[in-house]
Amino acid sequence: MLTEGDARQLVLAEIEGVRGCVEYDLQILRVEALPFGWIFYWGAVWDGQSGQRPRLGGNGPFLVDRDNERLIRTGTGVPVARQIADYERRLRREAHARNAAAKRAAQQRSSATPTTAPVRCRPSEASKRPE
Repeated sequence: MLTEGDARQLVLAEIEGVRGCVEYDLQILRVEALPFGWIFYWGAVWDGQSGQRPRLGGNGPFLVDRDNERLIRTGTGVPVARQIADYERRLRREAHARNAAAKRAAQQRSSATPTTAPVRCRPSEASKRPE
């Protein structure tokens, strides 16, 4: 299970891979907590000369899932709220599939268990009647 600090390090590593492609300094701009993890928004640092932040193409936010340690790079063409909802649906489908697989495995184990005849014990010496 990831902490927010661990998730931040994953995102920074991804951003580091982009740094060679642009001439701007990049950073995490904002982090929001979600039920399953966090969303990290990132972009260029404010330009001191013009007072504006340079615009980048393709810098969609990262979703980080704390439980399964997934880092998902989202797109910029679809609203972020929709992408979060899509990922939450995906998590529900995966949980349903795991539960269904567990039920099938339990049913297979119970049907594969051989039925055995009850074990008959011999009477102990103490229970024998004296003759």
